[in-house]
Amino acid sequence: MSDTIKYQLSEDRIARNWYNIVADLPEPLSPVLNPGTGQPIGPEDLAPLFPMALIGQEVSAEREIEIPDPVREVYKMWRPSPLYRARRLEKALDTPAHIYYKYEGVSPAGSHKPNTAVAQAFYNKEEGITKISTETGAGQWGSSLSFAGALFGLDVSVFMVKVSYNQKPYRRALMETYGGRCVASPSMETEAGRAILAADPDTPGSLGMAISEAVEVAATNDDTKYALGSVLNHVLLHQTVIGMEAIEQMEMAGEYPDIVIGCAGGGSNFAGLAFPFIGAKLRGGPAPRVIASEPAACPTLTRGKLAYDFGDTNHMTPLLRMHTLGSSFVPPAFHAGGLRYHGMAPLVSHLMELGEIEATAVHQNPCFEAGIQFAKAEGIIPAPESTHAVRVAFDEALKCKEEGTSRNILFNLSGHGHFDMAAYTDYLSGKLEDKDYDHDKLDASLAALPAVAAE
Repeated sequence: MSDTIKYQLSEDRIARNWYNIVADLPEPLSPVLNPGTGQPIGPEDLAPLFPMALIGQEVSAEREIEIPDPVREVYKMWRPSPLYRARRLEKALDTPAHIYYKYEGVSPAGSHKPNTAVAQAFYNKEEGITKISTETGAGQWGSSLSFAGALFGLDVSVFMVKVSYNQKPYRRALMETYGGRCVASPSMETEAGRAILAADPDTPGSLGMAISEAVEVAATNDDTKYALGSVLNHVLLHQTVIGMEAIEQMEMAGEYPDIVIGCAGGGSNFAGLAFPFIGAKLRGGPAPRVIASEPAACPTLTRGKLAYDFGDTNHMTPLLRMHTLGSSFVPPAFHAGGLRYHGMAPLVSHLMELGEIEATAVHQNPCFEAGIQFAKAEGIIPAPESTHAVRVAFDEALKCKEEGTSRNILFNLSGHGHFDMAAYTDYLSGKLEDKDYDHDKLDASLAALPAVAAE
């Protein structure tokens, strides 16, 4: 048998509908609240930020939502994405486990993010919007939305977390090549940014800060809407093409995963792979273990509190019930910039509360160690974010070796690391530090949660 086993669906198997896990939840999701009134928000509260089509998806309980034909046509540029059986890696680890990975790095932007960027750009264009503002951590979301903006003729402004802006110049260049405008956040371009810099001129920035700036731009300009790359229901919805394809591809392999793994920052790529499998379980199907792998320096699921909190630092967003480290939490400047968010998607948090998923936190040095071993065996250099999933897949495969048991392990390789080689250089030169968060600052951040969190 060949060491390279690739399961590739034909173009006509591109999904025609996104899967909405809300339809299968055994207990309903908590409502999003207006911070001023403490009451559930309505469509009119979100209208300044999002087109109505996306607002409808955000609150929908329909199991399937049709993917517009123009979005499916763009998906054909890289979807269906391949599923691989990692036989070389299995041999390198000397494990009886069968390791599979779904590879989303084949998209034009090199990650899973275009699955929702294209959809969001389409719906904004349909509503007559000409400009979009957004934030980005590592730059994968910013480059993906810039790509989608180029396809649909939209001006895209990206507030990039300052530490990543400085660490990842080629991500910036990619955004600018697609026509996006990239600004280091916090910046002097918004009231939110100026206030943050006045309080701490040397801040490395955070996703919460960048969200504040992007939301402010959208809220104060009638021709501009806001786009988010993770966390919200409609974003996770668009990513479910990953898991739906993976279910078909595992059928092609003649196996079903015993363990499903994804890295987790805001929750989009994790949900994209995991939700279709969890949904199948909730409808009476097989029950794999589902593991979210997050950074130990920003441990939202494993250390955060399930509470109502703001999605941004300057408290411009509605209140979401989610696992959170507090909206003022600023994580240390580790390389997996896409996993540095203080909160977790409400849907992922809800499933954690229901016991449908589990979470583990890992440091970046063991992640890069696994990423390099994976690259040597499989030829693909994972993004720093994706190495968190690789690490946990390794750990589970090595457990199988210790126990002498064979399990089917599936993980999402959410993107390649071609624009993140400075991180690998730091690791290879021994400069990469396993930084821990400041416990006192985390306690202070959690102590400042909105009062509704205690109700």
